[in-house]
Amino acid sequence: MGHPTQIEHAFQHQTIVILDFGSQYTQLIARRIRELGVYCEIHPYNVNPDIFLKQNAKGIVLSGGPASVYDTDAPRVGKQILELNLPVLGICYGLQLITFLTNGEVVKAEKKEYGLAELEITGESLLFKDIPGQSKVWMSHGDKVLKLGEGFKVIGCTKNAPYAAIEHETKPIFGLQFHPEVEHSKYGKKVLSNFVFEICGCSGDWSPKSFIEESIQSIRERVGNRRVLCALSGGVDSSVAAVLIHRAIGNQLHCVFVDTGLLRYREAEEVENVFRKHFNINLTVVKAQKLFFEKLKGVSDPEQKRKIIGREFIGVFEKEAKKLGDFHFLAQGTLYPDVIESTSFKGPSATIKSHHNVGGLPETFDFELLEPLRELFKDEVRQVGRELGIPEMIIERHPFPGPGLAVRILGEVTEKRVELLQKADAIYIQELWKNGLYNQIWQAFAVLLPVRTVGVMGDQRTYEHVIGLRAVTSSDGMTADWFRMPNEVLARISNRIINEVQGINRVVYDISSKPPATIEWE
Repeated sequence: MGHPTQIEHAFQHQTIVILDFGSQYTQLIARRIRELGVYCEIHPYNVNPDIFLKQNAKGIVLSGGPASVYDTDAPRVGKQILELNLPVLGICYGLQLITFLTNGEVVKAEKKEYGLAELEITGESLLFKDIPGQSKVWMSHGDKVLKLGEGFKVIGCTKNAPYAAIEHETKPIFGLQFHPEVEHSKYGKKVLSNFVFEICGCSGDWSPKSFIEESIQSIRERVGNRRVLCALSGGVDSSVAAVLIHRAIGNQLHCVFVDTGLLRYREAEEVENVFRKHFNINLTVVKAQKLFFEKLKGVSDPEQKRKIIGREFIGVFEKEAKKLGDFHFLAQGTLYPDVIESTSFKGPSATIKSHHNVGGLPETFDFELLEPLRELFKDEVRQVGRELGIPEMIIERHPFPGPGLAVRILGEVTEKRVELLQKADAIYIQELWKNGLYNQIWQAFAVLLPVRTVGVMGDQRTYEHVIGLRAVTSSDGMTADWFRMPNEVLARISNRIINEVQGINRVVYDISSKPPATIEWE
């Protein structure tokens, strides 16, 4: 029994390769390029240069990063990166690195530049095709170019950065001190578009439809006549992965859905209805509520809850898998951000808490992993799901933690407390849909607090539970801002929860952003 074998993608799209030097915006560069219909991949800065041949690379982007090029331990690439006969675009640290590699000079700026600046285009360049002579751009740097590298000319400047945009006189090598990938750079997306289409010559052949067609072919070739097991959660990622694989191999796929008793209101019924009746997928539903409630009895520590749920989930899943016969592949809804985090220059982030997903399946499983979505961002997964005909209620569903409502119930998890939270949460989500707010929010949910408060209902004193409501806006969950909920909607939600859910007499609204708070409460 060994480690799962990873399946690598087999697509031969024209590719832009992004080398990651540790910028907080690296994923954003990739998202922007993908939005243009061009496939791109992020690799650590020190990746084997053979990747450019293997990936059908049409261009290279050097990301920003927190280091200074003159530091002894600064992440660097060799000068050969500029001699591959591929267009290169250096962003922020990438521009400084290009300058360093071509014998220019980079120094610490007397004045750090962070925030909006006015870019003035001073030279003709394909990079700035159809872009006004002056526009707002986003700066975030502490170093600056003092002297250009050999063969370079300046094509744009700002008040504090005389070399805000540079271009080689004979080669398609460019550098930008500003960040075109950030929304604050008004024509940033157009700059990236000019780079990938005008300079790299990409045709824009990346789309959800082409992804589905190629994935189906790739899955069929890889799987052959063998069987695939999929742990279905009912969330967006595992749902899209399941339907895509089913489209490719039909009844060779078998999905297992474990009802832990910690799901949203009537979620198990919805999942069963959609996947068994609508898509006709082989589905086994395991009703394991009793087991999970027994194991969680008396436990209030959030990390302990996660570990118990992860361990029991794996036990139930393993037991069910053995009953269903032999499987060669295990399907998972792994997405591109997960892949990047494990391989990027920065390495895995510091553990703030155990990952929201249910604990990883054991290494003793002798499966090959089938991860058909591992090249996609969340918004791309949703587009693929729509193309596959998955209902909007699943496609637009907000992220949900693997341990389920156990980490939205502060304190001990009991059947009674789960029921209270499910009902309150269902009312909250219904009202958000009814008022056209659900799709404006990244994540919304109710939390059951471990306190009781005094209230008055029908001339009688009550001493009941408190529900906290959380709603945040975000593009990727890494940072988030609390959602400015209209007062009248909040009033209606609060009124309905207190009147319709017996046992709750107070509703509060969470107005903390991430950071310093996290999105989930536990």
